[in-house]
Amino acid sequence: MKSAAAGDDRDGWREEFEAAARRPLATRFRYAFIRTYKPVLDDARFRSFDSMAEYRAWCDRELPKWLGYALQV
Repeated sequence: MKSAAAGDDRDGWREEFEAAARRPLATRFRYAFIRTYKPVLDDARFRSFDSMAEYRAWCDRELPKWLGYALQV
């Protein structure tokens, strides 16, 4: 049996979705992506490597493990 609160939640979600759908696409894109600082990765404008192996070794050596770029977790 569904509770009245569950129905109210769905109605609220539907209203929020419909309001978002009425916004211009540029506004929806601006709010769709959350910028999160990633240590080391965001500290340089770009990096280049001669091989994928060199890139992977750099990631394993330089990046915090919690970013998920480590060779072995």
